[in-house]
Amino acid sequence: MKDEESGNRLGGYLRARRELVSPAQAGIPSGGNRRVPGLRREEVALLAGISPDYYLRLERGRDKNPSPQVLASLARVLRLDDVERTYLLGLAAARPRAPGRMRPEHVPARVHELLAQLPIPAFVEGRAFDVLASNPLAVALSPRLRPGHNRLRSLLLDPEEQAFQQDWTKATADFVAALRTTVGDDTDNPRFVELVGELALSSHRFRTLWARHDVRGLDGGTTTVHHPVVGDLRLHRDKLPVDDVILVVYYPDRNSDSDERLRLLAALAHTDTADTVPDGPADTHRS
Repeated sequence: MKDEESGNRLGGYLRARRELVSPAQAGIPSGGNRRVPGLRREEVALLAGISPDYYLRLERGRDKNPSPQVLASLARVLRLDDVERTYLLGLAAARPRAPGRMRPEHVPARVHELLAQLPIPAFVEGRAFDVLASNPLAVALSPRLRPGHNRLRSLLLDPEEQAFQQDWTKATADFVAALRTTVGDDTDNPRFVELVGELALSSHRFRTLWARHDVRGLDGGTTTVHHPVVGDLRLHRDKLPVDDVILVVYYPDRNSDSDERLRLLAALAHTDTADTVPDGPADTHRS
């Protein structure tokens, strides 16, 4: 995280991605004693068609304005996908920003009304995966979906959430990469600084993943979770932007085993009168 603290995010990203490309992937014989994982700086420079000295200046933050052609060559050598290439271009185009200010994330009243009507687990999250509002079935699915919890913190630090995820390893990798994508050049945002600092101190898994500089979207997909009462649930996930926040919904295939189990969970949740009213507005992000 030293590069991020010093403002050399481009150099940190290049180094992290270089270390993840094996010589074999780059068509380079892997014999001999290699003291670094992945590719050497001079190998990246050779494959990208630039001088080793210039590439060294890029990694050390001495040149922060590479041309689009150089970036395209580096993206090819580092085997970046479309999301990673876009992220690299964004790092090179970033300009100094005024100090960030924490802006409250507000859940519109109409979204609270929508949550109350939806017959599937649904909740609202902020940019840093803070749960801002949720309906009773979401809380029945996972108590960590109550407003005030942070989904990434729960995933990394809460043993119950770790048991809830069928593939915790993949889930953590996806969430951390999505957080880095969301942060973008908003690195001085107090909420991001607070969350990244907390997780860097408390989670070895987070430190390992954050150092990889992986980036990807987490817009949708399918996941399987293990509920302690109704068992395994295979659920689709969709994320719908609403103003400055995200509405997240989970739903099963119609007439599937997961559909039947989710209906059972809804019936069990309905018997608890304390959960028959959706959680009220909550713009806080602290647990």
